[in-house]
Amino acid sequence: MLKFYEKKVMIRKLMTGQAAVIKEVVDTLPAVDIAILLDTPTKIDPRKVFTAISPRKSMQTFKYLHKDSQFRLLKLLPLKRTMEILNRMSPDDRTAFFEYIPRSELKKWLGLLSSEQQAVAKSLLSYPENSIGRLMNPSFITVKPTWSVAQVLAHIRKLGQAVESLDDIYVTDEKGFLIDDIKIRTIVLSPLDRKISELMDHRLVCLNAEEDEEEAVKAFKATRSYVLPVTDARGFLVGVVTIDDLVHIMDEKSTKDIHKIGGSEFFSEQYFNIPVLKMLRKRASWLVLLFIGEMLTATAMGYFEGEIAKAVVLALFVPLVISSGGNSGSQSSTIIIRSLALGEIHLSDWFKVFRRELSTGLLLGGILGIIGILRISIWSLFSPVYGPNWPLIALTVGVALVGIVLWGTLTGSMLPLILHKLGLDPAVSSAPFVATLVDVTGLLIYFSTALIFLKGTLL
Repeated sequence: MLKFYEKKVMIRKLMTGQAAVIKEVVDTLPAVDIAILLDTPTKIDPRKVFTAISPRKSMQTFKYLHKDSQFRLLKLLPLKRTMEILNRMSPDDRTAFFEYIPRSELKKWLGLLSSEQQAVAKSLLSYPENSIGRLMNPSFITVKPTWSVAQVLAHIRKLGQAVESLDDIYVTDEKGFLIDDIKIRTIVLSPLDRKISELMDHRLVCLNAEEDEEEAVKAFKATRSYVLPVTDARGFLVGVVTIDDLVHIMDEKSTKDIHKIGGSEFFSEQYFNIPVLKMLRKRASWLVLLFIGEMLTATAMGYFEGEIAKAVVLALFVPLVISSGGNSGSQSSTIIIRSLALGEIHLSDWFKVFRRELSTGLLLGGILGIIGILRISIWSLFSPVYGPNWPLIALTVGVALVGIVLWGTLTGSMLPLILHKLGLDPAVSSAPFVATLVDVTGLLIYFSTALIFLKGTLL
């Protein structure tokens, strides 16, 4: 991986546009580093860079490029070169690219493929969006149970160059239905006359092409495999999925969750490649929604206008107690959302979660409440700002903090589970959304507590 200063030097060289200089750079760099340089928003001409790269390295470089960089590059390259790249791409990578481009342009791009590759592309695109079928590569090696190890090795030497992964070899019957998979290591280390049926352990884990891609993520995590076979509903072997096919899926899902938790719609483009108006649209919707929610805070403050007028000192602690509730709620929601995504907790665990967060919220609220009481008490020793009733004010703030932090913790933990139960994305119960909800209800808790402890004195 290029270091920062090395990256700057290489970018300056590529920006010269001189063919000899560009060739010197690309000849000394691995494909992944060339892709990083091309993904960086600069005045580098990608056409000149790709002209200088050898055909094999250019395909590797193209694979590492971000999807929007791939799209822009193919629109700049000569038509013949674009067709060459598209036809040489692995089927799963090409499907991922076709999913990225505008749907209205898909027919035009499919027309650049050979009839054979077009049939493969259409077959993969026929699977539902976000399904395992769209991730898989339809190239793999199959053998029969009756074959010897010697026959299998000869078969691998003949067809091995055309497949993406040789980690596993798949055993199928005469009709192509999957029976088992065998590690290439097992085959290589076995006697040449050993039959494949003798090497089978029947501990097959396979994926269904129609299932959601998240099921593939779970399967890979559970099996620690690098490649898994994919079958149709009947058990017919139709492709394989490798772990690298899932990297961008997991990365994209994490990015979506982070954006939602931060209170923004998801955008797949790189930061500097997003049009300002598009970013405005995706961020403004959440901000407007949260702003409207925060208006309820002003409404709640207006409801307690009389109490605030009688005891102005109460207003001094509004930001303190309210932010504590929002922060505790944001913590809980983030932890629960992540635990749901990792499969660490399930809907059936809701009561365990509730009980755990109840005790956690009480303890956290107690800690903050004690700090709040100490702060007011110590301050009152040196300043009359809180007046003669400062012990009651300290008690009000302390008890309110316990209630607000407890409420924030329970809200932040239960809301993701409720949304998950309703079939919605738990990530939409983002930190800003929880904080806004707790702000409004926190005011009610705070001033209700004040009415209890200060009635007959300040109120």
